[in-house]
Amino acid sequence: MAKESKRYWLTFDAKTVRRPIIHEMSRKFDLVFDIRSANVTPEMGLMALELTGESQDIDNARKWLVKQGIQVNPI
Repeated sequence: MAKESKRYWLTFDAKTVRRPIIHEMSRKFDLVFDIRSANVTPEMGLMALELTGESQDIDNARKWLVKQGIQVNPI
């Protein structure tokens, strides 16, 4: 299967901003990630994230992020 890349805006609330979500995702899914930009405060975080890998793996990671309480929007 061909690899593809997708970009997302991730929005973290005060509860999720303290968790190492990207590290957890990288251990769970076979994807390459690139943090394109980020702005994090103790109350919230906004991150532009590019994921590269198999389409199904990217979709599974996106769904997992949502289940963790992260708002995920395509760029």
